Formats: sequence, C-alpha cells, structure tokens
Amino acid sequence: MSIFALQSPAGGFLDEDLKRFNKEFDDWCVQFDSFEDANIVAQSLDKKRTADVIEITPLSYPKYFFHTLKGIIHATRQIEDKIICIVEPHMGQNFRIAVCDLTTKNVRITNTSYKNVLSVEGAFAHFEI
Repeated sequence: MSIFALQSPAGGFLDEDLKRFNKEFDDWCVQFDSFEDANIVAQSLDKKRTADVIEITPLSYPKYFFHTLKGIIHATRQIEDKIICIVEPHMGQNFRIAVCDLTTKNVRITNTSYKNVLSVEGAFAHFEI
C-alpha cells in the first residue's frame, strides 16, 4: 500500500495545479499510483520547479492514511498489521503512543502519557500488541 508524490528538494509536496509546493502532504497534492507516472510528470516540469519522486507509505506518512491521527508524529514503526507512532497531540503536551490498524484504518491512542522523550522512546521501543 503506497502512493507516489512529487517533493521539492527544499521540502514540500507539489499541488494539483503543478505550481506550488505545500508544506503538508494532503488531498490537494498531486499523487500517483506508480513511480513511472510520477517520473513522467517530474521530468516534464520546468527548471524552476524541480521535484523528486518519493514513495509515501503508512510507515513514512501515517497521517495521510489514518485521517483521525492528529498531532505531531515523532517516530513510527510497524508491528504485524499495525503502525505504532509516538504522537504529541498538541505542541507542548505529553507524548502518547498511537496504534494505527492497517486493516480497519482505526486509530487508538494509549491511555498512558509520557512527560519526556526518553520515557516515551523506551515505551515505544518495547511496545507490544
């Protein structure tokens, strides 16, 4: 399960109009089902709008695949058919661990909150389903 997008070397994803680069990857960004299709469009852009073809997966960009996942994602990993994420719901809030199910698309936020990066990283590294 992956899609392909065009990203500026400076950051940002090319919008549907092929004119601007959006900071966030969202429904307004141009997306492709194959690398070949994305590469054809990337090569056709004028020199002012160079773009690299990148692959977007639930592991690399979970917010796109799990629309109910909110906040800042700090790390992801996959366990079986689940994507596990370290999430900061709002800037400055305690960290949480989110469990995103690839099959059902459901997102569950664990009840435990973590005050600092070291504690959440330890829990994240040893998290079991």
